[in-house]
Amino acid sequence: MLVPVILSGGAGTRLWPVSRSAYPKPFMRMGDGQSLLGKTLARALACADGAPVLTVTGRDYYFLTRDEYAQAGVALERLPFLLEPAGRNTAPAVVLAALHARDHIAADATLLVLPADHLIRDLDAFVADAARAARLARDGWLVTFGIRPTHPETGFGYIRMGEAIAAPAPRRSRTLADAADAVQECVDCSCAAEDRGATPAPLGRAVRAFVEKPNTQTAEGYVASGEYVWNSGMFCFRADTLLEVAAQVCPDVLAAAQACHAQATSHDSPIEYAREAFLAQPDISIDYAIMERAPRVAVVPAGFDWSDIGSWKAMSDLDAADGEGNRVHGQAVVVESANCYIQAQGRVVAAVGVQDLVIVDTGDAVLVSHRERAQAVKQVVERLRADNHAAASVHQTVHRPWGSYTVLEDAADCKVKRLTVKPGHVLSLQLHHRRSEHWTVVEGVAKVRIGEREFMLNRNESAYIPMHTVHRLENPTDSDIHLIEVQCGDYFGEDDIERLEDRYGRVAGK
Repeated sequence: MLVPVILSGGAGTRLWPVSRSAYPKPFMRMGDGQSLLGKTLARALACADGAPVLTVTGRDYYFLTRDEYAQAGVALERLPFLLEPAGRNTAPAVVLAALHARDHIAADATLLVLPADHLIRDLDAFVADAARAARLARDGWLVTFGIRPTHPETGFGYIRMGEAIAAPAPRRSRTLADAADAVQECVDCSCAAEDRGATPAPLGRAVRAFVEKPNTQTAEGYVASGEYVWNSGMFCFRADTLLEVAAQVCPDVLAAAQACHAQATSHDSPIEYAREAFLAQPDISIDYAIMERAPRVAVVPAGFDWSDIGSWKAMSDLDAADGEGNRVHGQAVVVESANCYIQAQGRVVAAVGVQDLVIVDTGDAVLVSHRERAQAVKQVVERLRADNHAAASVHQTVHRPWGSYTVLEDAADCKVKRLTVKPGHVLSLQLHHRRSEHWTVVEGVAKVRIGEREFMLNRNESAYIPMHTVHRLENPTDSDIHLIEVQCGDYFGEDDIERLEDRYGRVAGK
């Protein structure tokens, strides 16, 4: 059984202002309208062959992820969630997934670990390489996927490859029926070729060393040697094998994960981890904790295309350029400019007499960067966080379990939002201490409670909610409702919400 494990989260700071902590890179839309997370789920389902697909993600991303998965048309029962109460590194996430698989799926389940923010277009080649990795994993190897370098990249870790690993010897059948079964079992792998007398292709290569991100000269040597591949951050191993190796090479990581796993909620999905036990786990990657210390590690050199879209330069390289080397998304006017990437959202962007720039406009923020300095965008986010600026984490449009809201105006004396509430969803029963609110429905019909009074609010009708008054908004219809919310008072932060009831288990923020 091949069980994909999707790791979804992270701040994606190098792709600010599109990727922010409240809506990170996995939810970014590509040119075809599909998100990176949606594409990752499609790859996982193509490999799973009916097995469940585990997703490890943050508690704050659960409803966003669930809504994204709904577009795939797969029953949620097949998509269990493991919810982290805070951000952590990959070793805790993967070990917790292995513990869950051991106890709830099968101890010998083969896990295929997939970060949700990678872009892979050749699905058939990926499925074939995943099958090779799974064969190695079932033979006791911890497997990673290596990307053949196309240039001397200094932003990736590298893997030095060793000797080839052949397919395990096939079973020798004693009867004609047994022989037919053996060939059918191995029809997609090298065993069938060996039974026919052909020389089987190796499944992968042993790993000689993991190496850190190199400088340019070292990277050039790696690429020229042909012995190195980029470390993709994707893995394959049996759950029981991973846990056995963890007990040998990082017992502290395993012990902390076991304690956290033991305190997890007992209901099927989503599984939620106790915050204190979760944060007691070491903050370490799966590479450092296990892969670099394990005795039997293999790498499958990828036959598929791959990008982790780790910067705006990498993002721009995905598109075909015009005659001047420019790549444009949205409304832009480009005059006497070359080798620029421009992404405009809602407004016209004009570029005149410039070259080698990345220009990204999201409506509430604008990024202008030299293409070769795109990795430094994360420093912008660090400064915004130091200043406690909201643009570091949220967009103008903020997604919530019940829908979304877009900030239209944020002034000292008022705040104006446009709310969209999905069918069948409801905001929490709440009150505010420092602001009053006015609701006006612009589309649909809302069910409203203000104090002890409950009534329907139709299109072009308004309601007033005084300060300190209990209120709630619900969409009882089968289509979205839209309304304008005008807040008046002396403070409009999301922490001025006292919740009395909430369907989604939240304690702060709408």
